[in-house]
Order: sequence, then C-alpha cells, then structure tokens
Amino acid sequence: MEGARKKAVIAYAAIQAVKKKRNRRQLWVHPINNNRLLQGEFYTLYEELKADHGKFFNYFRMSYPTFEELVARVTDDIKLQDTNMRPSIPPEEAVALSIRYLASGCSLTDLHYRYRIGISTACKVVRRVCCAIWDMMKVECFPQLDEEEWLKIAAGFEKHAHFPHCIGAVDGKHVRIIRPEHSGSMFFNYKTYFSIVILAVADANYCFRYVDIGSYGKHADSTIFQESNLFRQIQQNVMKLPQPQLLSGWNEVLSYAFVGDEAFGLSVNLLRPYSGHNLTNDKKVFNYRLSRARRYVECAFGILSNKWRIFHRPLNVNVDFAIDIVKACCVLHNFVRQREKVNFADILEVNGFEDVDHAVQVWQGGRYAKENRDKFCTYFNSEAGKLPWQ
Repeated sequence: MEGARKKAVIAYAAIQAVKKKRNRRQLWVHPINNNRLLQGEFYTLYEELKADHGKFFNYFRMSYPTFEELVARVTDDIKLQDTNMRPSIPPEEAVALSIRYLASGCSLTDLHYRYRIGISTACKVVRRVCCAIWDMMKVECFPQLDEEEWLKIAAGFEKHAHFPHCIGAVDGKHVRIIRPEHSGSMFFNYKTYFSIVILAVADANYCFRYVDIGSYGKHADSTIFQESNLFRQIQQNVMKLPQPQLLSGWNEVLSYAFVGDEAFGLSVNLLRPYSGHNLTNDKKVFNYRLSRARRYVECAFGILSNKWRIFHRPLNVNVDFAIDIVKACCVLHNFVRQREKVNFADILEVNGFEDVDHAVQVWQGGRYAKENRDKFCTYFNSEAGKLPWQ
C-alpha cells in the first residue's frame, strides 16, 4: 500500500514537471514583435496618414486635430514608465492602436500582426485606453443637465422635429457578445444570441445625453428604464426638469417629456405611441409626430455603429471589457460629433444593433399621464400645432 502511494506521488510530480516545462516561455519577445519599431503599422503608416486628411479620417474615423486632442486628454492616464527590460508603448501609439480596433472591428490577433505587439499586450492596451477615455472625458461628454440645458434640448426638438417640450428620445439596443462563462440565460435575448443592452437618450443633434450600459440581454426596454438611474432621478424629482409651460398660440399647459416607442410605459415625463390598430386620425397624427422625434435616437445609434464598426460583430471579450468598449465608444461618439459633421449615409441604417424585446407588459401611467398625452394629441391636430404635410 505504501509503495503504491509513493509511485503515485512520483508520477504526479513527473506530470507537473512536464507541464511546467511545456508552459515555460521559450522567448521573451517573439521575433515578429522585435521588429515593431521598424515594421509596425504605427511606425510605417501613421506619418503617411497624417499627411493625407482623407485617408487619416477613413482609417481612424476622425480628423487628425480631433485625434490629437484625444491623445492629449488621455496621455496622463495611460502613460507608463519605461523599464530596464524594454520601453513602454507611447501614449500616441496606444491610442492609435485602440481607435483602430474600435473603428475597424478587427480582432486583437489582427492588431498583433499589424502593430507587432503581443496579443495579451494589445488587449491590455485597448482596455486601458477605453477606461481612460471614459474616466477622463465622461464628465465633459455626459454633463449633469440643469433646467437651462433641458430647455436647449427641447428647443432643438421643436426646431428640427416640430415636437415641443421634448427633452430627449430614448431607446435601447442589444450589443452582441460571445457567451459569457457561467452566465446561464441571463445574457441570452429573444433574438437567440448573447448580448448586453445599451439604453440611451439622444438629443436633436444626434448626441447621447444619457447612457445605461451593461444590462442583461434578456431584459426589455421598459424593465431597464425602470431600473436605471435616470428613472429613479425622475421619480425623485432631482432631474431639474423644466416645469410645465404654456405653448405659444395655445392655452394648455404641457409637461416636458421624453419620447419612446411602445416598449416603454406611459408616464407624465415619458410619452409613448397610442397602441392598437383601429386608431382615430388624430391619434395616428400624434404617433407620426412622436416617431419624427424618436428617430433621432435611432439615427444616433446608426452613427455610433457605422463609425465604430466593432459593433458589426460579437464582442469576443469578457463582459466587463465589453462594457468598457461600449462606454468608450459612446464617449467618442459625442466627442467626435461635437467637432465634426455627420456622414448622412451613417444615419440611414443601424448595423450591428438589434431592438430590445417589446413583448412585455408595460405600465400605462395614471389618469394624469394619459391626459397629458391627449393634450399633445389635441395640440398636434390644432391650427396652432399641425404641420402642412401631416
């Protein structure tokens, strides 16, 4: 018995020694990566791109001045110290590598071969840059809104969408991910793939004013909205929303409200379409006017997915990393949008995103919420509020 035990211990030790020998790194840096400074894409292509503004924009999805400003914003947060073993990756190269990853939708393996850095190193660099973009720029790109800002948003919707007292269009989209380990069905959505959900509020300038990222894919728009900080702040009256006011040329007081599709529940500060098939003409007009305002968040998602083409495929990283990627892309969306024009073709189609499940029971609001929606309906069909083509 004792002899058999000794043999087992010796065999186990031999197996572990073989495994350790197999796992031992044969090379500190692969010969391919050794040539990074001579043949890496950053050192062979970047300077040529800077000389051609059109090619630079096509490669990084932003102009060189915008890219330069971005590098300056995050340098202090991503800069690492050189060591005796090897120098660190410069901040400008780290940002270039990360932005190319987000803009092209390529894999980390592609970055490994193009930029001549290790796959694990590329993963760490991209995540560090994404976190820095969110940490250093979220306050600027998603500022806390006061009553004056809400009124500016409402003025934008009244000017461009002919929908008064609208303070934002809200919607949710699925972001594809690979199956997370040990997650069961939490991330499995009604479209039969794994996803996390991004809930966003957009203004009439196609900028996101609020985002909630990382909800389980199985959840519906209404559930996510009710569990969001935005909903809680509205319920607690801490959002500093404007007080209901009279419309010019009309003697009814209307509340300021967000607009959403039929997946959301009706409330005083959230308008949804009238449901049903046998609607009166007045209600059909209201639904048409609401859809004109709501399309701005759809167009914002279209710009987001077509500019940052990482969303055209499932994110093959863990869930926390995927959330960091989505956060960074939302910040970059606003950052670039505030400095550059929109490509009209980007707003025509939303690629890579799917609508969140609508097949769920939603709350319909109280009597005051329904009366508020009816007032909007009456206004849109009155001489003061109707449009010539509706």
